[in-house]
Amino acid sequence: MRDDGYAIRLRGVTKRFGKHTAVDGFDFDVPRGTICGLLGPNGSGKTTSIRMIMGILLPDEGSVSLFGGDPDATRRTKVGYLPEERGVYRKMKCLELLTFLAEIRGVRRPEGRRRGAEWMERLGLPDWMDKKVEDLSKGMQQKIQFIGTVIHEPELLILDEPFSGLDPINQDVLEEIVRDFHARGTTILFSTHLMDQAERLCERVCLISRARKVLDADLRALKAAERKGVVAVEFEGSDSWIQGPEIERVVPVNGALHLMLREAADHQPVLERAVASGARILRFDLLEPRLHEIFVRHAGAGAVGDAGVPAGRSFTGSSTGGA
Repeated sequence: MRDDGYAIRLRGVTKRFGKHTAVDGFDFDVPRGTICGLLGPNGSGKTTSIRMIMGILLPDEGSVSLFGGDPDATRRTKVGYLPEERGVYRKMKCLELLTFLAEIRGVRRPEGRRRGAEWMERLGLPDWMDKKVEDLSKGMQQKIQFIGTVIHEPELLILDEPFSGLDPINQDVLEEIVRDFHARGTTILFSTHLMDQAERLCERVCLISRARKVLDADLRALKAAERKGVVAVEFEGSDSWIQGPEIERVVPVNGALHLMLREAADHQPVLERAVASGARILRFDLLEPRLHEIFVRHAGAGAVGDAGVPAGRSFTGSSTGGA
């Protein structure tokens, strides 16, 4: 399988453990230079897929391509891989560890030491360079492992649940670093079950549930295609126009009313009826769905838990007339 502009390509990949199918007939492409989220609930097959991409596991069926060929040792040197299971050499000093990790990835020792020191400064760890890793908190150790993942400036970053266990401030720091790498042209694949995080970072998303792919698309195009079913309105005057066949229920949200449309209902007749009633329309927005809502719509609420009420954007002001 040739590269053709893709860092990762999977075709018909299946992996079983005994009678359990962890990944089932998975097709997946990651174009070079993109930031792609491999998303889904815990146990959906994300980590197993990543391990096959990295050559740690072999598929029972199908093919895996990394930079246009088998995920061999040479191609894997172009990858920075942060596994879900964290692991560091706890007895080593922090800068010594980072220098070692850089060196085994082809970076000369003086340069590796320089990069390690710079990264520790950037991540707020300058006073810990000569401390043993075991002396660091869990969050600090996680930062050290992240530095070890990126210190050789890989062409492809694969991050498996990279923000798990970090406080919000450090999550923001790592998100910014991921954006920096993306701006330089690095291809990034990260797996997460946190849809809001993926929504902030990703250009493309692949959603999997119960070992099978549910959706795989450009995020903007996906949200545009899924933008249906919920209208946020603010108005003054009569509310008689709300009682129509298109509207299934009405939910107050942040001073507005969210009109939940019936399946395949068109919002345009609702607007026309509102204008004809004489109501003064202050706001009438067809809401862009959150990624969580899209996933629930396609995979079912049981795949990710209770879907809740679509929240859309935040609204200010008030609606008079009520429902």
